[in-house]
Amino acid sequence: MKNLFKSTLVLLLVAFASVTATAADPVKITSPDKKITVELQTAKGEFGWTVSKEGKKVYSINDIRLSVNGKTLGGKAAAKGVKQKSVSETIKPVVPLKFSTIENNYTEAVVNFGSYSVELRVMDNAVAYRFVTNMKGEIIVDNEYFTMVPAEGFDAHFQHCNSFNTSYEGHYQHKEAANWIRDNRLATLPMLLSAKEGDTQLLIGESDVDDYPRLFLKGNRKGISAALPKAPVTWEPWGDRGEIITEEGYYIAKTQGKRTFPWRFVVITDSKGIIEQTVPVQLARKNIIKDTEWIKPGQVSWEWWNGAVPYGPEVDFRAGNNYDTYAYFIDFAAKYGIEYILLDEGWAKDTRDPYTAKPDMQLEKLIKYGKEKGVGLIIWLPWLTVELNFDLFKKYAEWGVAGVKIDFMEHSDQWMVNFYKRVVEEAAKHKLLVDMHGSFTPMGLEYEYPNFLSYEGVLGLEQMGGCRPDNTLYLPFIRNAVGAADFTPGGMNNRQPDNYHGSRPTAAASGTRAFQMALYVVLESGIQMLADNPAEYYKNDDCTRYIASVPTTWDETRALVTEVGKYIIVAKRKGDKWFIGGICNGDERERTFEVKLDFLGDGERKLTAFKDGVNADIQAMHYNKVEQKVNKNSTIKIKMVKNGGYAAVIE
Repeated sequence: MKNLFKSTLVLLLVAFASVTATAADPVKITSPDKKITVELQTAKGEFGWTVSKEGKKVYSINDIRLSVNGKTLGGKAAAKGVKQKSVSETIKPVVPLKFSTIENNYTEAVVNFGSYSVELRVMDNAVAYRFVTNMKGEIIVDNEYFTMVPAEGFDAHFQHCNSFNTSYEGHYQHKEAANWIRDNRLATLPMLLSAKEGDTQLLIGESDVDDYPRLFLKGNRKGISAALPKAPVTWEPWGDRGEIITEEGYYIAKTQGKRTFPWRFVVITDSKGIIEQTVPVQLARKNIIKDTEWIKPGQVSWEWWNGAVPYGPEVDFRAGNNYDTYAYFIDFAAKYGIEYILLDEGWAKDTRDPYTAKPDMQLEKLIKYGKEKGVGLIIWLPWLTVELNFDLFKKYAEWGVAGVKIDFMEHSDQWMVNFYKRVVEEAAKHKLLVDMHGSFTPMGLEYEYPNFLSYEGVLGLEQMGGCRPDNTLYLPFIRNAVGAADFTPGGMNNRQPDNYHGSRPTAAASGTRAFQMALYVVLESGIQMLADNPAEYYKNDDCTRYIASVPTTWDETRALVTEVGKYIIVAKRKGDKWFIGGICNGDERERTFEVKLDFLGDGERKLTAFKDGVNADIQAMHYNKVEQKVNKNSTIKIKMVKNGGYAAVIE
């Protein structure tokens, strides 16, 4: 009995030592697959960590602190101890953009400082951390700090902004990371760091942002540092969609003292891994909507980009903001099985009045007609109109509207973050979908409230000639890597970017026809627009039928061929169908790839593909449709011209 007690005591002491360390000792935290190691320093004046992958240092982070009520949390403080544990769980997102089932495995380390702690999660492909406070009442967060120092030899891909008030729609810029750090300029999240040699990628982002401002990045003398907007204290409306902040606080947030703060994460992987990773989902809060059957992701026929001017032999009415025009869009959507149409700016008699449509719209009759055809209506609104008329969600539900598209926020402070949450929460009460346009990038709220189907925060097709493939090729690796992006693809009037000419109502899209079609597979959004005129889609029936068949949610995602900013070929599965999408930039006149189909199940299948025509490098609308039999032993040859694409379905 004594020996049994002694051996049990020894085992307990060993177990306790494995999860608890003294403040002076470096602590090693490893990912479940043992490839990523975090060496944590917790002694006084040394709080921070170094991250290595397979023994090679990739970055370090230090000066990690919050200033709360005038006092510093973290920083030079000595930790009281560190506890580790392994966690394994399964996540099933209501709106799955990459995988319908996600295995969430990580090593958790909690660094205890007494009234607060810092939590770390070390995954097989990422390291994330957040502050957790346990303080009474309300606290004032003066600011937040960290300095991340990447290893030498990385290039930075980022979206520059002149201030915190941004639409997140700038072109990506590209510099050596060391040079960007020295520039001391502001950049939005996410940011991608790519190794000059090899294929190591570091994606910097955040998730679970709640009652707190969005994070920006800025260079300082030592590395990449945090920058956050101050909290607005008072503001006044400006026009129908903006405001003037008349007083700004000295702090970034007033919030509850007992809470978790946003996750800051760095994904550490290769270019294929960036496409397949689900770190933002794994760090987000869980869905809190009990009944989700009414949440229907889908496609939308959109009229703004094409000027809402239908034409063709079947059109015998005057186009405009009227019943006949939108009934025409409903008929188009119904024919191709498209779930929604969008009433963008112009439907209302006054943008400040969300309740009164223009008389010619006959809105009540239009909503009824849409229901008869199985097509829902989504209504555009400026955010300020929403804020000043918050009961509109109840009214729209009574009307039978399917959802709202809210525009022009272009702020990232605590008040605006809370506005997003108030909107999706109120919309959920009345079973309305939400698409945020003129917005910041995803922050995790879309998983807590899955009726929140998409954010803009992207340089998309609505920028006409400014939306070029050489920028779009970075979206799967940066912007879409953190969540849904309302890019608004689908232009049928295709142009090589150096030969671009087009404007509403005859808008044009840079990239080949196959490029535009492939975007429906490559890009991710719970609500995906068909931007062009139904008349154009009718003229291109085979292309339209393919586009309309592409799902907006997926069971499985596989990156097949990738190079950041140059090309991507991805396969995605929904049920027993696989879709393949490929796009490339304009660096080369033509590229050829051989792609194995070993991800297929047993049996023979039919592949139907839309590929660049031989002249598509000159006439971007040139494409060929081909069919062939394939199986899991097949290898297909994919050719893409400059700014070209490839779109296929295997069934």
